[in-house]
Amino acid sequence: MSLPVLLLNGPNLNLLGQREPALYGATTLPEIEAEAVALGRDLGLEVRCAQSNHEGALIDLVQEARGVARAIIINPGGYSHTSVALLDALSAFEGPVVEVHISQIHRRESFRHRSYVSRRADAVIAGCGAQGYALALRHVAHLLSAG
Repeated sequence: MSLPVLLLNGPNLNLLGQREPALYGATTLPEIEAEAVALGRDLGLEVRCAQSNHEGALIDLVQEARGVARAIIINPGGYSHTSVALLDALSAFEGPVVEVHISQIHRRESFRHRSYVSRRADAVIAGCGAQGYALALRHVAHLLSAG
């Protein structure tokens, strides 16, 4: 197998299935990760998963992915709207980046309508629930096969 795809989740996503299930659904992060690993295998991709509630830890993971991962799928959570530092780290990554949001951020509070990460992302998937991760992984597979 070639270099892995990093599936990275930001703050509070460890609480999926418990936190605001009417907004984020009942699927847990471990369930999302297991489905992504299985789908990745079907697509010929190795998926490695990580989650952190800490901005610096997320930046470290992105930096460590340079030269080690083929692509990054990221749900930056609340850092989407606040972290220029995370944008800068992603901008130093040479492979495809796909941003995922479980909720439709453009239907939510106005401060959520802007994502710094989107400035670097090759694609943004929002409002598809937990299925957005599978869509992102399929798109990454397409990007990698086209490039």
